[in-house]
Amino acid sequence: MINRKSRDEIKRMRHAGHIVALVHKKMREVVEPGISTKELDAIAKSVIKENKAIPTFLGYNGFPACICASINEKVVHGIPNEKEILKEGDIIAIDVGATYGGMVGDSAWSYAVGKISEDKQKLMKVTEEALFAGISKMRAGNVLDDISGAIEDVANKNGMGIVRQYGGHGVGHVMHEDPFLFNYRVGDKTLLKSGYVIAIEPMLNLGGDEVFVEDDNWGVVTKDRKPSAHFEHTVLCTDDEPVLMTSLME
Repeated sequence: MINRKSRDEIKRMRHAGHIVALVHKKMREVVEPGISTKELDAIAKSVIKENKAIPTFLGYNGFPACICASINEKVVHGIPNEKEILKEGDIIAIDVGATYGGMVGDSAWSYAVGKISEDKQKLMKVTEEALFAGISKMRAGNVLDDISGAIEDVANKNGMGIVRQYGGHGVGHVMHEDPFLFNYRVGDKTLLKSGYVIAIEPMLNLGGDEVFVEDDNWGVVTKDRKPSAHFEHTVLCTDDEPVLMTSLME
């Protein structure tokens, strides 16, 4: 069952989303060659705590960090590590959640580390484009498959692989609520209604669709070891324009 959010819940979620956006603002400043993913995690935790919020990911199903840090062929759920040092030419997907007033904001962004290849630039550009194509369909009266199809069309047009085992999800009092949102058409005709909040998050690959889970039971890696990108916003459905819940508030 999908829960429509009340005005008060939306207000608290918007604040949580603002804190998540502050983390990403900081990540844009500090992601550079030589920094470890463990340092990035500590910085993110500091921003969340300074803003009187709780790191949603920390302890979630046993996850040991505040961010997921996934480099190059790692798609999602990378555990930060002091030995994992960013180097020139990498791309890194940073996924972060913050809980404020009992409500969750969740957003991921992919970052270039120094100068990156044209292929990686295209991958990031297309994945971000797919995100906003999906967001554009987050309107009352549309159905879930409209979002999924918009993402799939951008991926197919640009020859990108689509990660099929993972996707978007409802978000609110907890990080994962109904519905699950595929990043390709599955025929889901669930009607979107004003007050629904969904984290839309395409994960696209430079190679094929297939991925596997690493031995730590968290990190997800492309089977062909080609790079992957991940972009995500928490989005509110309204009768008018979709509202980004994980952007900076003015």
